[in-house]
Amino acid sequence: MKFVHWLLLGCVVAMPLSASAQWQWIDKNGKKVFSDQAPPPDVPEKNILRRAGSPPPARATFDASGGEAPAADAAGGAPAKARESAAAPKPSGVDKDLEEKTKKAEAEQKAKEAAEAAKLAKAKADNCALARQGKATVDSGIRIAKVNAQGEREIMDDTARAAEQKRLQSVIDSDCK
Repeated sequence: MKFVHWLLLGCVVAMPLSASAQWQWIDKNGKKVFSDQAPPPDVPEKNILRRAGSPPPARATFDASGGEAPAADAAGGAPAKARESAAAPKPSGVDKDLEEKTKKAEAEQKAKEAAEAAKLAKAKADNCALARQGKATVDSGIRIAKVNAQGEREIMDDTARAAEQKRLQSVIDSDCK
């Protein structure tokens, strides 16, 4: 046979090995479920038949008295179930890395909100200081000139001064708390 044929034969033989990395459990309706992802946390531990990466469950053997005896591992040592439960950690239903990432994201979000609140508080404090300074200037009675849209200087009359005082007082009321 040619090398390509051997390679194709090797791939065909190796295909079932990739399927062994699957979970198997019995759902709440009593149906067997096969998946490449872990079962949901509400599935009891006794209903999980196989975990990804673990060998298929050993068949129970019967002893001479007709009772069920636990199957021993290939080395003839401890029963397979006892060895499996000791070797495989029990899933807690919560992914530690995901939980860590979630906490980190929440901390970043809180820090971002705190920075935004500090920025807003600083802007309000600056607005307050400017409004108080402007109101003090308007209340002093000195002549105030403003530049209009055409670039000409205009002196504020009494009605414009009163409107400016009212506007500055509303800024002070809203920003200076």
